[in-house]
Amino acid sequence: MIPGIKSRSTTYRQIAAPDSQVVQFGPDQPLRLDCGIDFAPLTIAYQTYGTLDPQKNNAILVAHALTADQHAANIHPVTMKPGWWDKMVGHGKPIDTDRYFVICANVLGGCMGSSGPGSIDPATGESYGLDFPVVTIRDMVRAQTMLLDHLGIDTLFCVIGGSMGGMQVLEWAASHPDRVFSAIPIATAARHTSQNIAFHEVGRQAVMADPDWRGGRYLLEGTSPKKGLSVARMAAHITYMSDEALHRKFGRNLQNRAAITFGFDADFQIESYLRHQGSTFVDRFDPNSYLYLTRAMDYFDLAADYDGQLANAFLGTSTRFCVVSFTSDWLFPTEGNRQVVHALNAAGARVSFVEIETDSGHDSFLLDEPELFGAVRGFLDSAAHARGLPAPPTRQLSSTML
Repeated sequence: MIPGIKSRSTTYRQIAAPDSQVVQFGPDQPLRLDCGIDFAPLTIAYQTYGTLDPQKNNAILVAHALTADQHAANIHPVTMKPGWWDKMVGHGKPIDTDRYFVICANVLGGCMGSSGPGSIDPATGESYGLDFPVVTIRDMVRAQTMLLDHLGIDTLFCVIGGSMGGMQVLEWAASHPDRVFSAIPIATAARHTSQNIAFHEVGRQAVMADPDWRGGRYLLEGTSPKKGLSVARMAAHITYMSDEALHRKFGRNLQNRAAITFGFDADFQIESYLRHQGSTFVDRFDPNSYLYLTRAMDYFDLAADYDGQLANAFLGTSTRFCVVSFTSDWLFPTEGNRQVVHALNAAGARVSFVEIETDSGHDSFLLDEPELFGAVRGFLDSAAHARGLPAPPTRQLSSTML
């Protein structure tokens, strides 16, 4: 039982006792945050897949997106469904766990075991709520460096992620170039646009307008702003898909009826779908974490940290980059990804760029997208060859047979 928290669910049990590995840093190892606070104690929950080689050269850090977590390629303990990147990570998959040691950590501010607003504040014995400090993408990366130090890993073979995960990839490459051999930012940008900030603000206002939010103290008062969080999720989910994908999937089809009802029930299939997305989301995510993580994305502006010149963030880097975008992604359109590529070119970095033709929208990086799988596998193979990593046994056999 979490002291001071009246509301109980599987999600909130994960905050106190996550079904994953956990590392804890005490008061003597504070994390300096961008807001100026030395945060401690700090807990990081994480999952690993594969085996770390004796030289510790084959580690890949998977950075997760806004509403994902450390359960990238195992059965999720709350939903009991495969991990969010099960298609990408695993035996024989593009991020092959026969070859690489994969780490995925719940981000700082999250709600699956890493320190976040639902965690217990040792000063009060109650959950932090809005007393949790505002965190940034750079803070998340700093926390991940502490995890890697704990694991004894000096250099990542690769850091990869989409959307908010892509922001972490760029921050890793800019802040810790000597620790990143290769990087794959997918469907992301070096800064959040005003349109994206606007969408996030709509979501946050939906959460905070719910009377059960109680000024962020809902855990202590035994309530939950589920309606507000559900609306936030519904609005956000629209941005994760393209208009073409929505039309292809739903059109103007009616939901279990032959005619419109002249009312406000879910007449259309798209309405029913969004309501389902909202209702399932509230069962696995903490509303205050949603506020904090969307804010971290809003604050991300990598160029601003380098005198307004994005290329300065990558000067002198030896990291190999593969930037990936999707033609129908209107949340993080190709233009923003190209700006990253141009900055890398200006900085003299080794970079390749892949724009994938698809009508599935922003969430394409989570879907069964063969061209993405091929790009990731090919880039990692090339980088692994450059780093001197041995091929996995199955591929060695295939090469011999050929």
